[in-house]
Amino acid sequence: MLKMQHISKVFRTDLVATHALRDFCLEVAEGEFISVTGPSGSGKTTFLNIAGLLETFDQGQYFLDDEDISHLSDNARSRLRNEKIGFIFQSFNLIPDLNLFDNVDVPLRYRKMPASERKQRIETSLETVCLASRSKHLPSQLSGGQQQRVAIARALAGQPRFLLADEPTGNLDSAMAASVLDLLKEINAAGTTIIMVTHDPVLAEQTDRQIYVRDGQISNIASTGQLAEARLVSGA
Repeated sequence: MLKMQHISKVFRTDLVATHALRDFCLEVAEGEFISVTGPSGSGKTTFLNIAGLLETFDQGQYFLDDEDISHLSDNARSRLRNEKIGFIFQSFNLIPDLNLFDNVDVPLRYRKMPASERKQRIETSLETVCLASRSKHLPSQLSGGQQQRVAIARALAGQPRFLLADEPTGNLDSAMAASVLDLLKEINAAGTTIIMVTHDPVLAEQTDRQIYVRDGQISNIASTGQLAEARLVSGA
């Protein structure tokens, strides 16, 4: 479970203080798939970075699986991030000179896993995203959608409890985007909690809940069923 209570985050320069998040409160239950939407600059990515323990916050409390993150050391945060959180980014972030197998292997090497365990995890994750037969290909030999699947495999190899996706379909056409979303749904159905930031309302409507963020605050939370009912009532 992820729980944020009254989180505030301010970015300061010599002349300007920018409030990225203001009194931000959110709970995400185990096994949920939620989407986070809102205009550019609304605080979506800041929220995701704090959720992923990539950024600290100025006020409030953050609990991850009932552990209070607020006062953990950098090393403790890194350990927790490596154990429980996987990341998927819009830009794929694959290493061009490494084949798919080695790209997925990189974060596992940082964990100092035995080679046999790494191999098993890599093969399983590539099979999950239907790319096992291309494990020796370079990223440049794949389509954009396939490269994003490799990025998902890399995240899955760490066996995360929480998967954080920042515009995972932003660089893909509609068909590839739908394919990636179907894969995320399958991963979620297997038990992984997913939080996805997206600008695409079509994708957002297919998640369990939609969180709308504006000016650093949550301005609306709705389940897919509630939104569908609202559209029927309005005749939309």
